[in-house]
Amino acid sequence: MTSPLPSISGLADLAGRYDAVLSDVWGVVHNGVEAFPSAVEALAEYRKAGGKVVFITNAPRPSGPIIDMLDRLGVHRGAYDAIVSSGDATRSMIAKYRGKAIHHVGPATDDDSLYEGLGVRRAGPDEAEAIIVTDLDTDDDTPEMYRERAKLWLARKLPMICANPDRVVEHGDKIIYCGGALGDLYAAMGGMVLMAGKPYQPIYEEAFRLAEEAAGKPLDKSRVLAIGDSVRTDATGAAKFGIDLLFVTGSIHAAELDAFGKPDPNAIADLVAPSRAHLAGFLPRLSW
Repeated sequence: MTSPLPSISGLADLAGRYDAVLSDVWGVVHNGVEAFPSAVEALAEYRKAGGKVVFITNAPRPSGPIIDMLDRLGVHRGAYDAIVSSGDATRSMIAKYRGKAIHHVGPATDDDSLYEGLGVRRAGPDEAEAIIVTDLDTDDDTPEMYRERAKLWLARKLPMICANPDRVVEHGDKIIYCGGALGDLYAAMGGMVLMAGKPYQPIYEEAFRLAEEAAGKPLDKSRVLAIGDSVRTDATGAAKFGIDLLFVTGSIHAAELDAFGKPDPNAIADLVAPSRAHLAGFLPRLSW
């Protein structure tokens, strides 16, 4: 069993130790339906105190449409300096198929911006040269529902580019499957799966570059804090990139950690431990 975590009451307790924050978005700042006011306030206050905030999200769209979504949900622009998405990081992978056919899996039109200007053509899996997964087709789908389709992809040895590495996400009061869960299924079947979002390094390198750009100076990783709610993506990504993590427990891990009841710091530390992330603390919801 690991040592208990230091108790903190909000981001203000940590703010002086960090020059920049790389914050997850879905599950930390909003739940897909509405913003979390305390989180928006916390990041805005952190910026007022001189800190820089870069949103780092596994959303499978370029950052432009995500900013529009944040506006609609009530995440005002005073809460962040810049944003980088898995969609941004994934476009370079898709660009290699310029002039060729790809097969899209996910909501039919929601992710059109992912392909803009890349010169690829959507087609059926029988003629495509790669599978591009943004999410499951509907929020009610499960990865197992795709097994028969995946057998065809596998028979044709099609690589899968997964634009959203998240396995699950909080959506309102539900937990729904994401593209990463389908990527797991395909990999378990023997398929090749490629990802560029969290926890992989390309998206962190770009987020760090944006943080330095916002700060107008080089930053030391020891003074950069990741904020996230997922062990698989946020904690592992922070650990691999060499930055501390503030863990938000009240999202996808809320039930198992009794996040809004009497959470056990040892249980939280043990849950995060396999990622090797250095925990600066935990909160059920991000607050100042």
